[in-house]
Amino acid sequence: MPPALATTLFPLIAALLYAFGALVLKRSSDLGVGLWRTTFVANLIVASLFSLLWLLGGPPVEKANLYQPGVIALCLFVGQISQFLALERGDVSVAVPVFGLKVILVAFLTPILIGEAVGLKLWVAAFLSVLGITFLNRKDAGQPPRNLGITFLAGGIGAVAFAVFDVLVQKWGPAWGAGRLLPCIFWINALLSFGLIFRFSAPLSAVPGKAWPWLVGGSVLLSTQSILFVSTLAIYGKATSANIVYASRGLLSVLLVWMIGHWFMNAEQNLGKVVLRWRLAGALLMMSAIVLVVV
Repeated sequence: MPPALATTLFPLIAALLYAFGALVLKRSSDLGVGLWRTTFVANLIVASLFSLLWLLGGPPVEKANLYQPGVIALCLFVGQISQFLALERGDVSVAVPVFGLKVILVAFLTPILIGEAVGLKLWVAAFLSVLGITFLNRKDAGQPPRNLGITFLAGGIGAVAFAVFDVLVQKWGPAWGAGRLLPCIFWINALLSFGLIFRFSAPLSAVPGKAWPWLVGGSVLLSTQSILFVSTLAIYGKATSANIVYASRGLLSVLLVWMIGHWFMNAEQNLGKVVLRWRLAGALLMMSAIVLVVV
């Protein structure tokens, strides 16, 4: 598949899966699973699915490079905890767009960490994405977001961690190959997750039975989108353009909350006309950014 098509199509599919996964995991959180148990279960499922990539093979692993998956896994671990914290404490339609700030950070870090110049068109697209994210975040005065401070703080930390993760995967991926680097990253991430057991409010056996389908389903959705997106970065590179397309998850999450949020007992779907106008403007900006990347 041509790189330009791959770095547009796969991130777009990943964005849609992410938006669904966020809604599903939000529902499991509402049923009392909790941040730490959610992170633990999700990371074990992600590691299991990424293990399949080992079958792709890859070049021999250089001993001098063994630290690289550890560094990337640490970024991933911090990003995931921040992500789940923002989703648990705040609104999906606020938390997911905040994660989209990663677009600017990737564009900023790519020349520093890789030495690959980011063209003016991509910078314009990145800023359009962030402006669109801001508009998507608007709410009625009478409908203040829940825990806005912690949502922005956790979402911001997650955006930084995931931006470094993406750029380092692009930087070190070619030497390792996707079939070697990515499984190692997610195996290390799963090992780090065992440290979360001490933070559990109750053992996994205490998770309500009705919460398990939501927890497992959301984790599988996030795992699948991770495989699509991260493999795209490792194989094709182009982290900035891929992330601009991937930022559409903010728009998609808002649309899903509107359209099917009631299926998940989500209380965010009751949005006023003012919010509709702001979010339509945000959607237009997001689509403009994606068109710039594609064209």
